[in-house]
Amino acid sequence: MSIGQILALLGAAIAVIGSGMGSSGGVGIAGETSAGVSTENPEVNSKLLLLQLLPATQGIYGFLIAVIVLINTNVLGGAMKAVELYQGLGILMGCLPIGFVGYFSGIKQGQVASAAMIMTGQRPEMSGKGITMTVMVETYAVLSLLVSFLIVNSIKL
Repeated sequence: MSIGQILALLGAAIAVIGSGMGSSGGVGIAGETSAGVSTENPEVNSKLLLLQLLPATQGIYGFLIAVIVLINTNVLGGAMKAVELYQGLGILMGCLPIGFVGYFSGIKQGQVASAAMIMTGQRPEMSGKGITMTVMVETYAVLSLLVSFLIVNSIKL
């Protein structure tokens, strides 16, 4: 296996690990709040579930970029393509936006979702505003997904 291939696979791993850690952290933060709010106001439980799920998207984005890397390098086809050093570095660099932004935005989205859950528990009619606030954090994860997608697909193997 060449250094370029190793770098490409490292990029895929960073995309999944970083965004997955952020999502699991965010979902965990939101889940803790959901448990507390649900005990006080069980009627809002379904609204809280949606808020808890929102931070999970960053992990999906990282997984998507990793799959694109695995497809482009033909790892999923069984025989990995030759990847030059500069190509591997390019793929690695392309995976960094979703890996890092996915990590931080997943956690921050979980924190915003947690605050929105408290608001929803006290005033259920404001759940839509809470969802909107939580989705605003998602914007940066989507932008990093787009940047990673464009960079990774611009590397010709």
